[in-house]
Amino acid sequence: RGFTNVNRVDYAIVNVESLNKFEDGTHVNVDVLKAAKLVRNELDGVKILGEGELTKKLTVTAHKFSKSAVAAIEQAGGKVEVI
Repeated sequence: RGFTNVNRVDYAIVNVESLNKFEDGTHVNVDVLKAAKLVRNELDGVKILGEGELTKKLTVTAHKFSKSAVAAIEQAGGKVEVI
């Protein structure tokens, strides 16, 4: 019973606060997130959420970003790149 949406998109979630483990100037992408064990399974993509505070200047590449995550990354002096 019920309904299963065949068009559903599942994202692996990463909060901005957990990106503080990387060094300043690092280019963070999906492969780097997997190597750091912040993402176990990529699913349909990686989404960065804005929970927490970012203190490092990073270039972050992901499939999707929340508005608060974009604001937090740019406020810290970093860049956002959508795949």
